[in-house]
Amino acid sequence: MKLTSPNSHMISRNLLLAFCLLALAACGFQLRGATELGFKKLYLQKSNASALAKELRRSLTSSGVEVVATPEEAEMLLELSGESTEKNILSLSGGGKVREYELIYRVTIRLREASSELWGIPQLIEQRRDYSYDDTQLLAKEGEEARLYSDMRSDSAREILRRLNAINTSKPKAAN
Repeated sequence: MKLTSPNSHMISRNLLLAFCLLALAACGFQLRGATELGFKKLYLQKSNASALAKELRRSLTSSGVEVVATPEEAEMLLELSGESTEKNILSLSGGGKVREYELIYRVTIRLREASSELWGIPQLIEQRRDYSYDDTQLLAKEGEEARLYSDMRSDSAREILRRLNAINTSKPKAAN
């Protein structure tokens, strides 16, 4: 009968961990950092009271973009032209009680460069979430619904950043 010491288990665990980290580093994996956008100043045309506008301001600032107060100062203009929420019944119980809801969050944006007079075509960003409902847990389900809407706003802000990044990466680069 072979006895193993606790130290040998720790050594093999550390070797396995080191191998996994080495494999991740070798495959080129890296954590996603802040998005590098091709402009430094953006004018956000929407009320500051909007939760999406606040989330977007925070994301833009962390990406190194200054959100300016007037369109004249900006290199890029972003208009949040529409924001809406919707709640649909997905399923009912045999007794006619709601069992599942679908939440939908939509935002419409338009973009334009400060040097242009023409706005781009309106773009729709839509997020959907399903959740089960139980009327005996009303407060918990209301809190869950609020968290889901908050998550959808955050996902929409990230999608707007990806679209801003795609616009800038699709432009031809100037030759040096």
